[in-house]
Amino acid sequence: MLLAVTAVWGSTFFLIRDLVATVPAADFIAVRFAIAALVMLVLFRRQTLALSRADLRLGAGLGVLYGLAQLLQTVGLQHTAASVSGFVTGTYVVLTPVLAALLLRDRIDAVTWGAALLTTAGLAVLSLRGFSVGYGEGVTLASAVLYAGHIVVLGRWSTPSAAVGLATVQAGVIAGITAVAAVPGGLTLPDGTGQWASLLYMAVVAGAAALWAQTWAQAHLTATRAAIVMAMEPVFAALFAVLLGGEDATTRLLVGGGLVVASMYLVELRGVLARRRRRGATAADDPPVEALHHDV
Repeated sequence: MLLAVTAVWGSTFFLIRDLVATVPAADFIAVRFAIAALVMLVLFRRQTLALSRADLRLGAGLGVLYGLAQLLQTVGLQHTAASVSGFVTGTYVVLTPVLAALLLRDRIDAVTWGAALLTTAGLAVLSLRGFSVGYGEGVTLASAVLYAGHIVVLGRWSTPSAAVGLATVQAGVIAGITAVAAVPGGLTLPDGTGQWASLLYMAVVAGAAALWAQTWAQAHLTATRAAIVMAMEPVFAALFAVLLGGEDATTRLLVGGGLVVASMYLVELRGVLARRRRRGATAADDPPVEALHHDV
């Protein structure tokens, strides 16, 4: 499900690129998540009202983290190249296990660290064409830290039963935070059927549905594993840009995307092998059927 979420997010890149040419980024984000929050509240009113105070505080905190990350990423994008912004944002793959280890004392094994670094290398190949550290890169790195924090908190405290309500609260808080940033310059709305269709897709499918799916999926995954899976977003973005956006499939795209896919496969393969070892150990501890019959 989390992989499907990254595919949906990846499909929005070329749509956003065209939309923000006429609609300021903060305005676009505010309208997008306001629609998402409204749709989710109508559909999931009962589940949202059933949240405990602790869940409401958790959802609000998650919304603040995500909303501020969106705003900082947007500000950084105004001062750096899109490819560099994509790479710096993608460093949340490494920042997530760092935060999990520092804040939650999680133990991150060598294979997972290696996969995180391999993912970062893949993002570098996929995105970078020269790199210098300035204001834009610094602000974007701050957004990556917030994204990593969002992933860590979701992975530790979200539960499947509260996922729908948590996602609804998050969408509302994100809409509120980004609206504060959008209002001073006046709210600009999309113009024409095509722009509204793009915005509705990003609000309902890439907003409401994806936010719920991420919240639910991370209740079943460790934060670091989720971050590595989510690193597939720029790979899907490149794929959709080639298939639907008219861009060329370059060697850089194939090599960088291949490294990201390899890192995700490495983590998933490690998980499969670990589960098989646990099942084998459990089977070894159980007495064989013949022995049970003999005892009887």
